[in-house]
Amino acid sequence: MGKTGVVLLNMGGPDSLSAIQPFLYNLFSDHDIIRIPRPIQKPVAWLISRLRAKKTRHYYEVMGGRSPQREQTEEQARELQKLLGDSYRVVVAMRYWHPFTEEALKELFKEEIERIVLLPMYPQFSSTTTGSSFREFERVYRRSGHPDIPVLKVESYHDHPLYIEAMVENIRESVNRPEEYFFLFSAHSLPMYVIEEGDPYREQTEETVRLIMEHFPGIDYALGYQSRVGPVKWLEPMTDKLIEELAGKGVKKVCVIPVSFVCEHSETLYELDVQYGELARELGIEDYVRVPTLRTHPRFMEALRDIVQSVEREHALP
Repeated sequence: MGKTGVVLLNMGGPDSLSAIQPFLYNLFSDHDIIRIPRPIQKPVAWLISRLRAKKTRHYYEVMGGRSPQREQTEEQARELQKLLGDSYRVVVAMRYWHPFTEEALKELFKEEIERIVLLPMYPQFSSTTTGSSFREFERVYRRSGHPDIPVLKVESYHDHPLYIEAMVENIRESVNRPEEYFFLFSAHSLPMYVIEEGDPYREQTEETVRLIMEHFPGIDYALGYQSRVGPVKWLEPMTDKLIEELAGKGVKKVCVIPVSFVCEHSETLYELDVQYGELARELGIEDYVRVPTLRTHPRFMEALRDIVQSVEREHALP
């Protein structure tokens, strides 16, 4: 009897300073994220990636010369493998850097696989993240020559009880007296045209925050967005602007909670920790706590196991 293959889908990140430019080129070549007219997308992506690589090189130097996202996603895969057991095979497929989908499939089909579960490391669905990873998987799988077996997709788990529980426990483990803090949630921003086309990302992110805050009655909070790129209108308010507003109101203790990320990368380790941390201190915020991403938090691992097994039950083979 064959195994269930579980593919953890994530964005990926440069694993060296020399990988920054090709990683960015792959990112900006993706039409699901950046809507450049297709005939000129790749040349424009090359130009943007050259320019942004110089700017972002400093981010990665501060982070030790690389993004830790691959190692952390592989760590999640190993922990999930332990929880699911021998009738499963868990692998990692990154969208913009190694290991790519081709590499993940090669690893997966070293064993006899009878179904595949695509499990995004994005709790909230967006066509620019989960949707893009799904489409890339379909493109690669179609031409891979591997057997045509059922592929089950986990669209999102933004409101899964164990995921919410993991977020709540993670916050409680990071701040001793949560009632003394303003809770500032931060999620990756998106161009507004994506939201206006019906993308559920904003609604799902707001729902995640609402469900978490049910466990912290009476605490003031806000949801901001980060990492805007380019001239088009993006989802707001921006996290750094909210920090400025909070400081202007005399708030002294801020707990920053990354809500759309489950691994550390440049947006948490540089933007939230370095850029926004420095901004907060300059503006007079005395206690700036950034809650770590979930990574292999035991409750989060339990959530992922439950999600995989639930989607299997929903699509049980006859």
